[in-house]
Formats: sequence, C-alpha cells, structure tokens
Amino acid sequence: MVTRKNPSPKPERLDVLLAKIRACIVCAAQLPLGPRPVVQIGTQARLLIVGQAPGTKVHASGVPWDDASGRRLREWLGIDESIFYDASRVAIVPMGFCYPGRGGGGDLPPRPECAPLWFDRVLAQLPNIELTLLIGQYAQKYFLGNRRRATLTETVAAFADYAPRFMPLPHPSPRNTAWFQRHPWFERDLLPVLRKRVTSLHLSASGTST
Repeated sequence: MVTRKNPSPKPERLDVLLAKIRACIVCAAQLPLGPRPVVQIGTQARLLIVGQAPGTKVHASGVPWDDASGRRLREWLGIDESIFYDASRVAIVPMGFCYPGRGGGGDLPPRPECAPLWFDRVLAQLPNIELTLLIGQYAQKYFLGNRRRATLTETVAAFADYAPRFMPLPHPSPRNTAWFQRHPWFERDLLPVLRKRVTSLHLSASGTST
C-alpha cells in the first residue's frame, strides 16, 4: 500500500468537509462542464467503493453510479439502490470527484489534483470500512501501490491476494463487454466471492445516516 504524506489527519466534522468538497473549484479551469464533485460518505459505512471519475450522466444528476455501469455494479454486489445509496452503509469516493472531460479513447483520467487534496481527509471519516472495492487502474495504483500486478487483468485475477481488505475490479462499463467475454473466470470465480464478502458486511441491516 502506498505511503501517504499525512496518514493520520485530524478528523474534521463530516458536514464541514462535505461542504468544502462540494465548493471545490481547484480544477475548474480544466473541467469542460465545470466542477460538480460527486461523493457519498457516512461515518458508519462498512463498504467503500473507489472508482475513477463521474461520467456525463453522473455529472448531470449528481448521483454516483447513476448509469448503466452502476446497474451492473449493483448486480455484481447483489444489493439494490436502497442499500447502495445509503451513506451509512456504503461510501462512494471516486479518484476524481468531477467529470474530467473526453479524450481520444473515452473519458480522460481523474484530475491529479483531487486525490492528494481530499483522500486522506475523506478516509479519516471512514473508520468502519471493512471492504474497499478498487474499480479500475487508478484506484488500484493508489491503494495497492507496488503490490498490484503489471496489468489490471493480472491484478483482478489475483484478487485473493488482497483479501480481506481490498477487492480489485475492472470497470463495469458496457464498453468492457469484450473483456468480460475474454475472461469468463471473472464471473465464475470472482463474483461469487465478492457477493459472499458483501453479504458478510450485513449491509441490509438498518443503519443511521451521518
């Protein structure tokens, strides 16, 4: 796991931190649609989902994973929207909080300013996380550091090596359909383990939003 400059920041009040995040304009000049940070945090959350950055639909709605990728992700986890969008159960923190724009091969990478500015402060609000899903190469690089394999596919295939704290995953985007077809072991071997691990978190038990 990577070493951060400030591994134990002093916790802030959650509502104050969220207000600061939602008012952030650090990358405004580089964001084609302007800043609209999308993040979901609750101090009692037991599951943390770390993705890449919002797409255009999520930017428009302000709701994380509010698209086809989110529907597939919830199917992978075996949970419905009522649990997924309950901040007291599930924290959703992308590597970049705002839509970064389009490049030649799809959406651009998360803005590099975001994680150094906010991640330690956000993670300090999440003392009860038992499982962190690392979706895509940027999340895997940040959290796994030199423990990750040479490629995303190899890192995901080695998922057992990162248990019980982390579960590396590919992005559930429909654009990755060919990847899923080439790697049937993902659905056969990994998804049952993922669902069992999520079930063990007892997210269906009622929580208290913070």
